[in-house]
Amino acid sequence: MRAVQVVRLEGPGAVEVRDVPEPVRREGQVLVDVRAAGVNFPDVLQTKGLYQYQPDLPFTMGSELAGSVREAPDGSALRPGDPVAAFAGIGAFQEVVAVDEQHVLPLPDGVSFAAGAGLPMNYLTAHFTLAVRGRMRAAETVLVHGAAGGVGTAVVQLAAALGARVIAVVSTDAKADVARAAGAHETVAVEGFRDAVKELTDGAGVDLVVDPVGGDRFTDSLRCLAPQGRLLVVGFTAGDIPTVKVNRLLLGNTDVVGVGWGGFALGRPGYVAQQWAELTPHLRSGAIDPLISATFPLEEAAEALTRIDERQVTGKVVLET
Repeated sequence: MRAVQVVRLEGPGAVEVRDVPEPVRREGQVLVDVRAAGVNFPDVLQTKGLYQYQPDLPFTMGSELAGSVREAPDGSALRPGDPVAAFAGIGAFQEVVAVDEQHVLPLPDGVSFAAGAGLPMNYLTAHFTLAVRGRMRAAETVLVHGAAGGVGTAVVQLAAALGARVIAVVSTDAKADVARAAGAHETVAVEGFRDAVKELTDGAGVDLVVDPVGGDRFTDSLRCLAPQGRLLVVGFTAGDIPTVKVNRLLLGNTDVVGVGWGGFALGRPGYVAQQWAELTPHLRSGAIDPLISATFPLEEAAEALTRIDERQVTGKVVLET
């Protein structure tokens, strides 16, 4: 079968599509025929040896996928042919994948494989960010950085679905359009976002800031918070990891909260299924639906990764087998 592999740590252009043996299902695993796989920023980092989890070379890339069940364990609720999404952790960019059953999630009727492939990583992260680490309540105001990206659009959609007012931070008019399509109520430009947020909230500030970007906007994000507000650190796509002077937290009675979905969820049996159950009504209603900006065949994985690396995409990028 075909698989996209990292064979040299030289960036997206160095990945190769190779023939590898099909996996053999072990106890507790589901064998899935992959129809689509989601491409994420951590995949780009892995091609350069810069991610915190680096398998030995060569390795098959990809963490999330959607497809049809080929084999399931005895007694499983899953049946051959069932459409599913899954979080594989590694190895999703190939034609057949063996995944732990607890990380295989039934796709509701009407959800395409391409959309399903864009759900596990970003939307489970969004759920953990808002509902768990952010303790978001309906009618709160949420400021979202990187709001036109994969994580950003997922956070915007879910926050709006849960009843929040959403302000999106974007760098271009085109990205503002994407954020509004995802459900943002207002958009503000990166340059001067602090003053724009102050004006939009009549000086009150926002209850939550969701930041998957990091970099030099961090301090102004803190200054956007209302008393008892929470700044949620999701990632550092800007490359720079910011620091915080903790006296700012004391003076404003505010929090800086780390969000590490994988480290929390994947070690807790049943937790991913619990999250999926809470998201499913919003999937069925269409309130959450990944904004797919581009799809590529498996053979063009290098191009898909390069576009993410060069910040040329909005929403979600998907590979199709």
